[in-house]
Amino acid sequence: MHTRTKVGIIGAGPAGLLLSHLLHLDGIDSVVLESRTREHIETRIRAGVLEQGTRDLLIQSGVGERMQREGLQHEGCLLRFGGETRRIDFHALTGKCVTVYGQHEVVRDLIATRLAAQGRILFETTVSALHGTTIAFTQDGEDHTLECDIIAGCDGFHGVTRGAIEGLQVYDRIYPFGWLGILAEIPPASEELIYANHPDGFALLSMRSPTISRMYLQCAPDEDSSAWSADRIWSALRTRLGQDLPEGPILQQSVTAMRSFVAEPMQTGRLFLTGDAAHIVPPTGAKGMNLAVGDVAVLARALHAHFHQDDDSHLQNYGATCLRRIWRVQRFSWWMTSMLHRFDTHNDFDQRVQVAELDYVTTSQAAMTTLAENYVGLPLF
Repeated sequence: MHTRTKVGIIGAGPAGLLLSHLLHLDGIDSVVLESRTREHIETRIRAGVLEQGTRDLLIQSGVGERMQREGLQHEGCLLRFGGETRRIDFHALTGKCVTVYGQHEVVRDLIATRLAAQGRILFETTVSALHGTTIAFTQDGEDHTLECDIIAGCDGFHGVTRGAIEGLQVYDRIYPFGWLGILAEIPPASEELIYANHPDGFALLSMRSPTISRMYLQCAPDEDSSAWSADRIWSALRTRLGQDLPEGPILQQSVTAMRSFVAEPMQTGRLFLTGDAAHIVPPTGAKGMNLAVGDVAVLARALHAHFHQDDDSHLQNYGATCLRRIWRVQRFSWWMTSMLHRFDTHNDFDQRVQVAELDYVTTSQAAMTTLAENYVGLPLF
């Protein structure tokens, strides 16, 4: 079967779905192709902290109602090191906040909104090739082609679209540790996120709802998560976070390796990359989904100019516009990661310097403002 659309979007993660939604509001037709099932992408646990700009865009585009009702708005975060806990007040420093609301919840909201508007999302499709602006794919064992004016590669780090970019150059850093992520059925032990630097390694106390906690422990990147018993997990969390924690059923636990990754350029002809297809950040700075949303905002503006104003200048500058912000966010995520984790190469001097940096960051107005304005989100343009 051969069909046509203005914008073919490969990938139904937050980037692809939000782009499709914004284009619909702008009167631009799109089709989303997704290799996974709807159930899989709606239940896949990922990031959960939304920048102020991400929250504002969801509300302005009409998909933020449930987020406003169920999301947890945070005006600051806590940094724990050297036996002390200190607070960074985002709102006092920047006038902005962040919102804790799971990525899979954003995906659910976007899917429901697109389907209610008769949007075309084709689940369980396999893209086999890109021929210029034509996408060849299979669904239910049948071959199809989708002819497009524009293709948006929103298919993640392991997708097919990045391989079609001409003159691709990759910048990469692999970190010598991972995160053991735990989803537990317990009320959060803190009203705000706690980032902990401890001699045993980093720990993070986060949450997904008033009854579900999300926590992380620094571990080896190839660690077997099953080697961590419940007793070992709770003991390590208490030690590194320096406080008592209620225990409850652990719903999920898994190990995620950490890396920084940027692919340049982000465009070739009429193919444009967004989100994880073009960049990965370590989760320490809570930037992954937010960075994807930033790409989408830039691309949606460029596509508006292309289709409604016959102006391609924004499309031509899409990659350069995005990459300026991406590299700033990479710097912030690298800095947070370097400041909070234990490295095998660290000696006593390195560890003392790390603590001194944390002390400076939590006592200097200028340093606290730098952390806060990066955490709540840099301008999209």
